Amino acid sequence: MSTLNENEPACIERDHAPLVIASRPRDLGGFAVRRVLPAAKRRLVGPFVFFDEMGPAHFEVGQGMDVRPHPHIGLSTLTYLFEGEITHRDSLGTTQVIVPGEVNWMTAGRGVVHSERIAPEVRARGASLHGIQVWIALPREHEEIDPSFEHHAASALPRFTHGDDSIEMTLITGHAYGHKSPVSTYSETFYVAADAPRGGTLRLTSEHEERALYVVRGEAAWGEDEGMRIGEGEMVVIDGKRDVPIEVAPGSRVMLLGGAHLPGERQIFWNFVSTSAERMERAKADWKAEKFPKVPGDEIERIPLPE
Repeated sequence: MSTLNENEPACIERDHAPLVIASRPRDLGGFAVRRVLPAAKRRLVGPFVFFDEMGPAHFEVGQGMDVRPHPHIGLSTLTYLFEGEITHRDSLGTTQVIVPGEVNWMTAGRGVVHSERIAPEVRARGASLHGIQVWIALPREHEEIDPSFEHHAASALPRFTHGDDSIEMTLITGHAYGHKSPVSTYSETFYVAADAPRGGTLRLTSEHEERALYVVRGEAAWGEDEGMRIGEGEMVVIDGKRDVPIEVAPGSRVMLLGGAHLPGERQIFWNFVSTSAERMERAKADWKAEKFPKVPGDEIERIPLPE
């Protein structure tokens, strides 16, 4: 959705504890974003190479978000909302409105262009927006696949309870806790939204090699270290295949994510992700030369390549 040539989020090192990443607040044209990944000491968690919390934001009547057409290569983007709605358009000809609980999954592969805007009819009644956008790096052998887009309704995603039925879980993509999401994946991964209205113990299971927990609302505590607490806008990264109990405060909302280690060093520039320096330079040149395809219905403007 947005550029990566910014100062990266700070990492907090605590003795004998997992890595904690503090998000860095940004402003994207009138609404707040918390950027978590990539961070100075942690570029990826499993295949997750980018993690932004958008909002919560409330716009004046007539105002809203406008992310102009921009390109991607070498990754999939996934948008998941808690509040509001966004109209997605891309160079494949897709026009798709996303609302809370649904999934927009766009795989860029060899190259795609898209825009994200709040529609005029939504702005007219006063818009709000809150959600998470992640980028999932593609394995080297899939970096140049044909671009594609999927939309999944909220009813299609596995929903289940956890921790003595006190934590409500939605599996967004991948597999976890005995469930599998219908969203396509190209590597071993999982991504879960968890709500704890009454609090409880959330067990971060050992089925995935690299794992992280991000606090959207409330507070969580790592069960093996009572002195370690994670607040809003913080992510804790836990490596190693072992079960980890996480105490979640009442009213909290957290995101769980990760997967298998993704081989190959990833280069990241702006909206491009690649294992090849030459491919990255070609993508830059192609965008400057306007060789990427246009977005039908949104052809007039675009975001220029950062210098």
